[in-house]
Amino acid sequence: MNIEYILIVLGEPYSTFSEILGKYFKNKKNLKKKIILIGNLSLLNKQLKKLRHSFPLHEISDINYAKNNIVNIINIKFKHKKVFNKISNYSNKYIENCFKKSLDILKDYKDKAILINGPISKTNFLNRRYLGITEYLSKKTRSRNEVMLIYNNKLSVSPLTTHIPIKYVSKRINQSKITKNIVQINNFYKKYLRKKIKLAVLGLNPHCETIDKFSEEKNIIIPSIKRLKKKDIIVDGPYPADTFFIKKNINYYDVILGMYHDQVLTPIKTIYNFKAINITIGLPFIRITPDHGPNSKMLGKNKSDPSSFVYAMKFIENLK
Repeated sequence: MNIEYILIVLGEPYSTFSEILGKYFKNKKNLKKKIILIGNLSLLNKQLKKLRHSFPLHEISDINYAKNNIVNIINIKFKHKKVFNKISNYSNKYIENCFKKSLDILKDYKDKAILINGPISKTNFLNRRYLGITEYLSKKTRSRNEVMLIYNNKLSVSPLTTHIPIKYVSKRINQSKITKNIVQINNFYKKYLRKKIKLAVLGLNPHCETIDKFSEEKNIIIPSIKRLKKKDIIVDGPYPADTFFIKKNINYYDVILGMYHDQVLTPIKTIYNFKAINITIGLPFIRITPDHGPNSKMLGKNKSDPSSFVYAMKFIENLK
């Protein structure tokens, strides 16, 4: 894979992402890929200046004008009065235009570019139309079976269901989805990381047991694992989630598939803090999100941790 461009959608204009970009690019001299920000140039410059993290920005109208060893930016219109402000629906159209521009570029450069997006307020921007940006981008690219992978080079996790209420989880679990997701993850590691991985699958119920007549473990998860083993995929389970994340297990397995969001995201964030990134598998291109939200409480305070963005950039540099 020959990645030449990193497209970075700035996302929510009133988030800590400008601070994180400033901390990363301020003293960064040797950029191996062409960096192209997509967002409002005026607001970004004002925020960087106020935060004292300014760095040179080269405005371009087309990806073909992007230069090496400088941060390029495609300007997207956004009328603003304040440098920092509260998150509201006012920025929704602007964010939509940022994503539209990036997706237009990726139609022609999907094999040469990677998409990173800054944090988005799900409450305001998605407004219950999509479960998350993962599903939003899947819809926009007409993709199917998108998979969320929270990646660390030592251990990664993937929730089978994403941002849905717990009461709906059991209804969204089926053999087809488990099989497709694990095949997607396995193929991603083989294609981009040249690695044969060992996967573990967690059960849904406490201790993988239930008092109900229908057991998701016996009727759905175990048959799925049997099907996957026939595809020459190394996968084991189901394992009880409460005892799985001990040192012996996390040192042995590469990827853990959980049945719902917090079942796997809570332990991975506890273990690695911000040294993890959210990768969307199943799109026509690779999409990465640093593992933090808009963090409006820290807006303009210069206290945000850029570790996840740093990790995202290192991951891209090491892609084979």
